[in-house]
Amino acid sequence: MRFVTAEEIDAALDFPRLIEALSHAFCGGIESPLRHRHAIAGDERNSLLLMPAWTTDRGERYLGVKILTVYPDNAAHGLASTTASYFLMSGETGFPLAGFDGHALTVWRTAAASALASRYLSRADASRLLVVGAGSLPPYLVRAHAGIRPVREIAIWNRTLVRAGKLAAQLRAEGFNAEAVADLETAARRADIISCATLSTEPIIKGDWLKEGAHLDLVGGFTPAMREADDEAAARARVYVDTKAALAEAGDIAGPIARGALRAGNICGDLAGLCSGKIRGRATPAEITLFKSVGTAIEDLAAAALLWEKLAPPESVDKMGRAVPSNRHV
Repeated sequence: MRFVTAEEIDAALDFPRLIEALSHAFCGGIESPLRHRHAIAGDERNSLLLMPAWTTDRGERYLGVKILTVYPDNAAHGLASTTASYFLMSGETGFPLAGFDGHALTVWRTAAASALASRYLSRADASRLLVVGAGSLPPYLVRAHAGIRPVREIAIWNRTLVRAGKLAAQLRAEGFNAEAVADLETAARRADIISCATLSTEPIIKGDWLKEGAHLDLVGGFTPAMREADDEAAARARVYVDTKAALAEAGDIAGPIARGALRAGNICGDLAGLCSGKIRGRATPAEITLFKSVGTAIEDLAAAALLWEKLAPPESVDKMGRAVPSNRHV
């Protein structure tokens, strides 16, 4: 079984192809049961998540599972708050094909899902992007959003301004017009797209700050206790989710519903509906849109399959996962 490193993933993936792979996956062909989340004894904030999925359509068959841990206090010790591994198997036999650096796979597919949603929900002329958070995911969110919209200005806000400054410098080195900002409200009021990637348990973005035509992309929270936006943001916006699981798992959705600020029946749709054309996205230039992502194994499997088919063509292994001679370069 081959192990694919973070460096190999960064070198092999690009957002245009990954976004299209996710779009195809959300149109059907992958089954994904509800993920398993277990609180770790001793600290309920620490979590173990298991995220399985498998292909159901014709063609190459795959089975995969991501094992993810979340320890929020790790950041205080200079450690990553989340760690993950992904395992891809043959859908024909169940034999292992490859293991992937799960963190690298996750940041790529999460950013690609946000950009996929933005393709339907943000204004086509959106040029000002505000990113809230300065961890490992935000630079990927910038690259993904800038790949589908004419982003010319990027503001980075973080509770620690120094970290925001480091990320802004990294993005400038890549050619982006990025700067760290201390005044979140002013930056939010100017932004066409606001993308939040934090583990906050208290609202950071206020609905009153959202200008006409703004698109709010909420990525960080994945439990009912986590929140990145207040109830007014949900009340003012046309709300979309990555999957229906967000209605129960995401504090930014479940909370406003419980408090009467948002009705479950008013959720406009999910990525499957957007990608298949069964539901509409942005209807007018002035409306405010909100996309809440909690992550889904559909995205992980689509990304892992895309990587596997590029790095190790299917004919290079048999159905038992064993290497066989191939004339193609791997």
